[in-house]
Amino acid sequence: MKNLFLAFYLALKEVFRNRGRFFLVSLVISLITLLVLFIAALGEGLANGNRQYVANLDAQLIVFLEKSDYSISASRLETNTARSVRRVDGVADAGPIYTSSTEIVSLAEPLKVSMLAAEPGRPGMPALIEGKYFRSGGAREAVIDRNVALRSGIKVGDEITIRSTQGVEDEFFRLEVVGMVAGQSYFFQPTIFVPSATWETVRPQSEADLNSSTAYPNILAVRLTDPSQADVVTRRLIATVPNIEVTDIATTINNIPGYSAQQGTVQTQGFFTLLIGVLVIGGFFQIQILQKVPQIGVLKAIGSSNGVVGWAAVIQIIVVTAIGVAIGGGLTYLFSLGFPPTIPLAFNGSRSLIAIALLLFIGPLGGMVSIIYAVRIEPLKALRLG
Repeated sequence: MKNLFLAFYLALKEVFRNRGRFFLVSLVISLITLLVLFIAALGEGLANGNRQYVANLDAQLIVFLEKSDYSISASRLETNTARSVRRVDGVADAGPIYTSSTEIVSLAEPLKVSMLAAEPGRPGMPALIEGKYFRSGGAREAVIDRNVALRSGIKVGDEITIRSTQGVEDEFFRLEVVGMVAGQSYFFQPTIFVPSATWETVRPQSEADLNSSTAYPNILAVRLTDPSQADVVTRRLIATVPNIEVTDIATTINNIPGYSAQQGTVQTQGFFTLLIGVLVIGGFFQIQILQKVPQIGVLKAIGSSNGVVGWAAVIQIIVVTAIGVAIGGGLTYLFSLGFPPTIPLAFNGSRSLIAIALLLFIGPLGGMVSIIYAVRIEPLKALRLG
């Protein structure tokens, strides 16, 4: 205990006496922290923008058209598939989901959105935070994601105009906003929900599709009576309902175009940023040790143990790293307050804590070489008496 107290005293005394030098190192660590936290937030934000709607589905299984390779855009189911799926034992409910994209043009700057159709009360339609659900049939009504409101200022009760390419001509449709949901971004775009008949009318269509008035769902979201029986129900669905393939939410997310590659890129950037942090911290403290070899020699010559010298180096690294991480965390929070909602940043609590823990860990890891070197210094050689 006495040796540990002495190590604390020596480490903090040196940091205080050379506070300018150590503060500059802490600032470098704070910039690394800022970069790591922003990369983590960017990765989470991009992931949310791509997967948020699918990840928040009140369902355990997703039904696709057979041989669509779990790609939502490549899947197009028959209209009676939902009824067939609901009759399978173990299925509590199933809701059809229709996907497309469009553009709100009744704004100062047009806003691209994902236009989805789902049935209120069934899997696929999120819970409201304001207003009411749209009426069934061909009602020209819409429920918008809160992200649409944040970007445009649209409120419940407003009317929006969307532009849709019908064949080779642009047509414009007016929709009344009757409700609002939250956390439903899909394919990097905020989302609006409309009735299936309205979706079929106003979605962008080719010349071949214009003669059809039947809406074909892309996928079905399936809620189970017992989620632990997902594998059993999956086999039942494939055996009972023709021309389908079934998977879980996680697999569906991983097959969203670009999702896995995007996350791999962001994680690689985060890894190399941490590696740079290890090298920077290690290089600084190695230089520190080399500069004070005579002082360490004196400490050992007057009886200080290797434990005192080693713990003093460890404590010094931890203190400087902790100060840098704290400054970087504070700067990250301040910068995050000024970013507009169009920038896909999402500070996930657990992901940020993991990043901070890794940053605190890389301090001692980076300084390991200098710690080992400090412990191995011979007093006589250090004082040039050997």
